[in-house]
Parts: sequence; structure tokens; C-alpha cells
Amino acid sequence: MKDSLATRSFIARPTDTGYAGVYVHWDGYPSHHLPLLLGAYQYRFGGDLDALCRHLIDEAPEGWSQLGTDLLDGAPEPLRAELVGGDEHPSKQLDNVHIITVGAAEPEPWTVTEKSNGGLDWGYVLRPHGIEVISLHAEHRGPVVAWDTDPRARFSNGTYRWRIGHPVPATLPPRATAPSTPSASPAPVSAATPRTASRR
Repeated sequence: MKDSLATRSFIARPTDTGYAGVYVHWDGYPSHHLPLLLGAYQYRFGGDLDALCRHLIDEAPEGWSQLGTDLLDGAPEPLRAELVGGDEHPSKQLDNVHIITVGAAEPEPWTVTEKSNGGLDWGYVLRPHGIEVISLHAEHRGPVVAWDTDPRARFSNGTYRWRIGHPVPATLPPRATAPSTPSASPAPVSAATPRTASRR
């Protein structure tokens, strides 16, 4: 596969001015990243957003080649099987992505921010209330997918469907078995408006 076919994205945490995070080279579409990120938050990291951010951002300063199904460790086997479909692959970190800053003594890892996201397709900002999904070819901000959203939701990859102030473009899959009790059921897809004003 050629690099020209990569769907480039970033994973970031919010900052006072916007966001800061790391580059992810492959498979940046919402249909790939969101099930993994939601599953990681709900199961592997047990709802600990700080731990998830440390793993994805702080412990991988040069970014990721791809996000893998190891993020679903701890998820119930039926759910994991439904999300993975037999395609198990580990996350892989990058090891040679640097930028040269004028005046710097040596190249530094690329920190993706709202000012340095040129050439990327999608952004995922891990906010306290959910994942802000930014379609960078269309918007500077995006809708937020709540953390309790069912990872099995079918997320659209449509560039212009992820717009701030609009519903999250996703549907839940049909149930193959009788639903569980309401307290154990995953939450439906929901969206929250980011708390800071849209940049122009």
C-alpha cells in the first residue's frame, strides 16, 4: 500500500488554545478510530480518560503508524468479535517522525495542534465529555461523540457530515439477540456541543 492512500489523522487532548496531540498515519476514518477509542475508554482503561491520554499521546510522542485491536483488551468477547471481525492487529508506534524548528538544537517529535494540522484528514480530541471528531477538509471543529456511545455504532466517513451543531452521523446496528436490561445496555449515539466557541 502506498503512502498516498493513507488517511492521516491525529489524536489529541484539549488545551487552553485548542488541542495538542500526536499523528496517526493509517486508517484515520471515524468508522475505524471511533470503535477503538470508545472501546478502549469503556473497557481497557475503565473510564480513566487520563490513562487513555497518557497511553495514546504521552507514551507515543512520535505518533502511531496505526491504532490496533489491542485497544479493545478487556472488552467482552462477543463485543470484541463483532468489532474486530477476525481482523486482529496490534497498534504500532512510529519511530522517526520529527520536525525541524528554526533555532532548535535538533529535530523534535511532531506535536499536532490547531496550528500545525496541515495535510491531515481527521482529528480526534479526547474531551472530558466525549470525542470531538473534526473533518479537517471541511471544519476547524466538530461534533462530540459521548464516551458512553455503543462502540458498535456505524459511523459515517462522509467528510461533510461531521459538522459542529449537527447530530453525530451514526446509527446503531440492529440487535441479533434480545436486549439486556436497561442498566446494562450501551447508550445510544449522542452528541454534545464543544464548550468553546468555533474558530474562524
